[in-house]
Amino acid sequence: LASMGVEQFQGDIADKTSVEKACKDIDLVFHVAAKAGVWGKYSDYYRANVTGTLNIIDACKNNKVPKLIYTSSPSVIFDGTDMEGVNESCPYPANYNAHYPKTKALAEQAVRAAGDNLLTVILRPHLIWGPEDSHLVPRIISRAKQLIIVGNGKNVVDTIYIDNAAYAHILAAEKLDEDPGISGNIYFISQGKPVLLWEMINNILKAGGLPPIKRSISHKTAWFIGAFLENAYTLLNIKSEPKMTRFVADELAKSHWFDIGAAQNDLGYIPRVSTEEGLNKLESWLKSRQ
Repeated sequence: LASMGVEQFQGDIADKTSVEKACKDIDLVFHVAAKAGVWGKYSDYYRANVTGTLNIIDACKNNKVPKLIYTSSPSVIFDGTDMEGVNESCPYPANYNAHYPKTKALAEQAVRAAGDNLLTVILRPHLIWGPEDSHLVPRIISRAKQLIIVGNGKNVVDTIYIDNAAYAHILAAEKLDEDPGISGNIYFISQGKPVLLWEMINNILKAGGLPPIKRSISHKTAWFIGAFLENAYTLLNIKSEPKMTRFVADELAKSHWFDIGAAQNDLGYIPRVSTEEGLNKLESWLKSRQ
């Protein structure tokens, strides 16, 4: 970024002073920071995902920043059941079995309630992947020998290539200028073509020169193992992440893909990079790192 002439401010979004400094003399904020993952203290997730978002909203208002694009997640509406072709009218579930989706949902609500003095759009990209990925792809690659198919392997999910996710954010910012009436709206964004989850995971492994996953376990068994491990790790105060949790079991066994019609109609969003092209780019990047 420095070589591109980008001015950088490094700090903690939960620290109001740092956020206020970063928001001076700008006209747009893309809020993409978050504490992701499936394990940890609720207070840590709340601090990063909720307090951090509230600080950014306040800093935007205090510095008269007119636009905020917030990166959320479809997991905020995931209730552990199959979700197929769901649109933005789907309500939040009554309960969550992980801190990440709960705190992201609270942050979403804060952004929507930001008021008339701040134009906002909330985007829900699902399973972002591609070159330079520091979250999903590394987890899959590093756990290749431990991975096991959860469920029947036929569950269908949305994903989104990183370039398409970035493109959707730019479109959202541009459309806010053209039509402030979309402020407060939520949009699912994806590749537009759902895929079999385990086929996609095996494609990522293939891009990394690794063999496919063949072992499997039932969803029910994985869910109960997850529940047991969550309780054991909590009681024993184990800090590391369990191999399985209830949330992970549900995510790996259930279908979750979404209707992106609203993003297509309001934002003009059409994926620029196909899944096949993205996998080729990912393979080239992974080979360059070997």
